[in-house]
Amino acid sequence: MGWGSRTAQLRKADDRSSRCQYTFSVASPHESSCPESGQTMLAIQDLQRDSSTQHADLEATKARLSSLESLLQQLTRDQSAGPQDTEEGMHRELGTLRRERDQLESQTRELETAYSNLLRDKSTLEEEKRQLGQENEDLARRLESSRQEVARLRKSQCPQAEDTPQGSREVSKWNLENLDFQELKSELTEVPASQILKESPSGHPRSKEEDMGCGELVWVGEPVTLRTAEAITGKYGVWMRNPKPTYPYTQETTWRVDTVGTDIRQVFEYDHISQFVQGYPSKVHVLPRPLESTGTMAYGGSLYFQRSGSRTVIKYELNTETVKAEKDIPGAGYHGQFPYSWGGYTDIDLAVDETGLWVIYSTKAAKGAIVLSKLNPENLELEQSWETNIHKQSVANAFIICGTLYTVSSYSSADTMGNFAYDTGMGSSKALTIPFKNHYKYSSVIDYNPLEKKLFAWPNFNMVT
Repeated sequence: MGWGSRTAQLRKADDRSSRCQYTFSVASPHESSCPESGQTMLAIQDLQRDSSTQHADLEATKARLSSLESLLQQLTRDQSAGPQDTEEGMHRELGTLRRERDQLESQTRELETAYSNLLRDKSTLEEEKRQLGQENEDLARRLESSRQEVARLRKSQCPQAEDTPQGSREVSKWNLENLDFQELKSELTEVPASQILKESPSGHPRSKEEDMGCGELVWVGEPVTLRTAEAITGKYGVWMRNPKPTYPYTQETTWRVDTVGTDIRQVFEYDHISQFVQGYPSKVHVLPRPLESTGTMAYGGSLYFQRSGSRTVIKYELNTETVKAEKDIPGAGYHGQFPYSWGGYTDIDLAVDETGLWVIYSTKAAKGAIVLSKLNPENLELEQSWETNIHKQSVANAFIICGTLYTVSSYSSADTMGNFAYDTGMGSSKALTIPFKNHYKYSSVIDYNPLEKKLFAWPNFNMVT
């Protein structure tokens, strides 16, 4: 038999059990050969997927049909309820939609406001970044200028080979070929004694103060801002670099203390100036006893500070983090008895100059006048004291240069002045009119660094020099 081009075959044969078996076969109109078993399984899986898809479509159709039936029933009920109920339902739906619209509009306005705030904050941060960049560039220029000045001074102080006096013995030479490591060794030179004692213009040997480059303060330069405090605890404080550093500290090591609070113990340490400018301390010291106000000073390998609520001065060794000495300043006022005019419990103010460590304070016996005492940095014993005729609460701040006390008239005026000087060598004071800029006002501390010949100040959150 046949259907068009297809033919069917009938075949008869015995099976394995010797029973007669008829086989009816028809040729496939599409496949030239029978597929393998794997392909058969793939075909079956395809049929199963098609069946599942059709089942899912059927279920979806049923769901839509049910939804339509429910909608038809609701419409039928609405028509039976009458036009008034239908209108009320529409008004309720309209009210709901309006409320949702108002909520969306309110959320949109809030998002627009938040976006505007973010843009404003971004502009502020970009401006601060620009200012920090300018300050960083200025600091880099100053550092480069300092390096050049140090190199010039070293060059001017080091004798050249051709200038070696007759009879001198050379111990070693600089190894200029090895730039990775250079060991410094001394060169022994016979120098006449007359050249060791430098003479003054009058022909007499120079004094100790002249050798240190000492003289009178005649002007103060324009202040440079290095950093601004981040929190209210930094409204006033003290920052410093050590004029006489010992290992492992260097001339660049910087310390900072925020002095707003009742239990001040943290001292932030920065190995490099760049860390200080960026606000990333390399170490934070926690003092064993709280300090008071802004009179703290770093000198040698130690931090010297006034213990809170007392007239006791403490020597704290920074490297070992231990207290090495404690001593009361006899009769000294404390905790607001004889502060500077701005207050802040600045009764006891430690200072450093070319000659060593000092303490500035007052006593009842002095009736509020400033008393200066030279301190032994090892055991804090008072070596010598001077009572001035300058009333401590009438001046804003004080510092010492070459054994002379200088005071500043106002802590809040942008254009103040250095108004008094007391010379411990002469034992007398005089009035001054040295212009003194205070851009940020509310200056809480002014300290002198004899190594850098600079004043370090903290006016109203800002650290300037």
